[in-house]
Amino acid sequence: MVRYAVVLENGGTGWGAYVPDLPGCVATGATAAEASARIRGAIAMHLEGMAEDGEAAPVPTTAVEYVEVEAASGAEA
Repeated sequence: MVRYAVVLENGGTGWGAYVPDLPGCVATGATAAEASARIRGAIAMHLEGMAEDGEAAPVPTTAVEYVEVEAASGAEA
């Protein structure tokens, strides 16, 4: 089992997801949950395509961390 970092972004009219360690592996959805579910399928398809092309799956190198900071006055959290 391999774990890849996935970034979910709110685009205002929907959600996008991408995998930094798998360039070109993206998905969208109306909700974060939908984009998350779709990126799982996109990762599987991406890795299958790489295997068919004789390429090894990349070792994940992206790390994700949340950092807490004080919000500036007037800024929404």
